[in-house]
Amino acid sequence: MQSKDEFIKSEGTSFPGKTYVDHLLRPVFNDQRDYLFKQMFKIHRAHVVMLAEQAILDKKEAAIILQGVETVSQTDPQTLQYDPQFEDLFFMMEHKISEQIGRDLAGEMHIARSRNDMGVAMYRLVLREHILTLLQSSILLTDALLEQINEHAETVITAYTHTQPAQPTTLGHYLTAVLDVLLRDIHRLWSAYETVNRSPMGAAALSTTGFPINRKRVCELLGFRELVENSYDAIAGADYLIESATAALSMMVNCGRWLQDFLQLVTHEYKIIKVADPYVQISSIMPQKRNPVSIEHSRSLASSSVGEALAAIQMIHNTPFGDIVDTEDDLQPHLYRSYEKANRVIHLMHAVIRTMEVDKQRALHQAKTSCITITELADVMARDKNVPFRLAHQITSSIAKKCSQEKLKLNELSIQTINEEISKRCNVSLSQEEWNSIICPIEFIKKRNIQGGSNPDEVKRMAEARYKLTRANEDRLAEEKNRLQIAEKKLTESVQKIIGKK
Repeated sequence: MQSKDEFIKSEGTSFPGKTYVDHLLRPVFNDQRDYLFKQMFKIHRAHVVMLAEQAILDKKEAAIILQGVETVSQTDPQTLQYDPQFEDLFFMMEHKISEQIGRDLAGEMHIARSRNDMGVAMYRLVLREHILTLLQSSILLTDALLEQINEHAETVITAYTHTQPAQPTTLGHYLTAVLDVLLRDIHRLWSAYETVNRSPMGAAALSTTGFPINRKRVCELLGFRELVENSYDAIAGADYLIESATAALSMMVNCGRWLQDFLQLVTHEYKIIKVADPYVQISSIMPQKRNPVSIEHSRSLASSSVGEALAAIQMIHNTPFGDIVDTEDDLQPHLYRSYEKANRVIHLMHAVIRTMEVDKQRALHQAKTSCITITELADVMARDKNVPFRLAHQITSSIAKKCSQEKLKLNELSIQTINEEISKRCNVSLSQEEWNSIICPIEFIKKRNIQGGSNPDEVKRMAEARYKLTRANEDRLAEEKNRLQIAEKKLTESVQKIIGKK
């Protein structure tokens, strides 16, 4: 066993100790390298451009600094390894820039700036990309859903409540419900994006600076929509993290619920949906198996995405309102991983849904079992025969029990049997035509033509409305990406303009 003296010797006697390096600084460095490298240099460029434009920096000095920034930014970040002489990636890059242009000039780059506002800006820039990526894949999924909704507006399936057969509906009606939840999740992503897409730059440590900087100019060059105006809020506020986490969390919890349905519908016992061959896996020992691994992995990844988002939220809970590591290096990767996994789920299910096959006849056959149209019997008696609804429901309940006791399907009961049961409670009878309509799932669905109902025409109307929403989301995404490209171009041109004056 290692002695205390041996341990102290191996650890070192000054900061950072070996354990601190191995289990904190090196992992943090790797996360910074993998996620923040590009954004760090984008902030360097924007800040130096602003300092030059405000005459805080001499244009010639700014040109030298920006040239050094450009040179070091070409480094392949994957070649970078933790070096104990630097606390983190930030200081390592400052050192590399100073090797290019000298220590004093490299230091000028940090006038009127702190690692506080710079760090938050980097996190917001990375999150912004993750949210836009998830928005793009989510819009793809809405397209796949819309395609299947229109394809299956008349495909009868059994709807469930409390995991028990409830009423007939259509696959198109069901998928429209899935789509509506997804569209609300997309709305939540846009809301999170608007909160994230604000610049903290110029807040410096927490109270701004005595230099005459232009915060709006840096905001513009980085493609942010607006400022986090209050400088304390800029470095202390963590609700942009919470909102981003809850947007991903909500989407994955919602996806997990219909993913569970899909896994049921692909079972041999149900066999309503067939997953296309590229997305199933054959057993190593049972050649008849078509394991729906794409859906299973999606369910697992969705849960993992939720876990990452919850970790981020929990790390913010009950923390001081200020600049703290709890909301920085250790937290950020959880949020990035949550979005990366959510994006994988959405892409996998886009492929599954776009290519799936549906056994319409089997679905219709299953919808004719379990008395699931019997609600219509109570409705007919109340609506067309003036039987009090509560009495109509009681009569209907007794007929359902008869089916269960005698192990019969509703359509296996004759009209004579039905009228005998009804006559025990009231002086009403049904015609054969009325009974045929009651026991037919297709007729049941057609009658549900109230707004939002399962009637195929109503489903198609809803699909058309959702198509317009999807196109609006697509246009908004394209507009935002274009806006960011314009900002990126402005930043590049501003840098080149200063370098050209060297």
